[in-house]
Amino acid sequence: MENMQVRDLMVPIDKFPRISEAATFYEGLTALERAQEKYLSGESEQRILLVEGNDGKIIGKLSPIDLIRGLETSYNRMDAQNILTRFGLGYIWKSMQDDYHLWENPFKDLCRKAVNLRIRDFFKPPLEGQCVHVDDSLAKCFHLFVMNRHDALVVFEGDDIVGLLRFSDVYKKAAQTMKECTI
Repeated sequence: MENMQVRDLMVPIDKFPRISEAATFYEGLTALERAQEKYLSGESEQRILLVEGNDGKIIGKLSPIDLIRGLETSYNRMDAQNILTRFGLGYIWKSMQDDYHLWENPFKDLCRKAVNLRIRDFFKPPLEGQCVHVDDSLAKCFHLFVMNRHDALVVFEGDDIVGLLRFSDVYKKAAQTMKECTI
């Protein structure tokens, strides 16, 4: 396993369902539900939904947490650097709620506003801690999975997203390797 690279376990982008960044919030919601249903029924091997830019290139993945964040647009105004400098989890949460008026509007009002939202309005491209290169070692991936608690890492070749490395696949390979060890 020490000699394995990301390319050995990644799932290519053509195996995943897709949605356009121009799609509406509601279309994103229903596409995620459809992907989950197909996955659970065995009709599809993937439930992760990839987002396509206007040029047809994959720009990231859409998750349920992205949709919930999209309901509360104040998250887009938050300055992460200021938040990270604060100490104490309770203080951070209270301060975020106060400073950005998070979740002050009734949920039904937020949902009504979402009718006009497009995925591009709230979608965030993958962060550095979510990205690996096809030639990276699995050791780097283990670190990113453990430290950042992602379910999948976005795989790049050059500037293009070419696949996803799912934690479940890496774990499966690691478990298989451990079982083969003579302990």
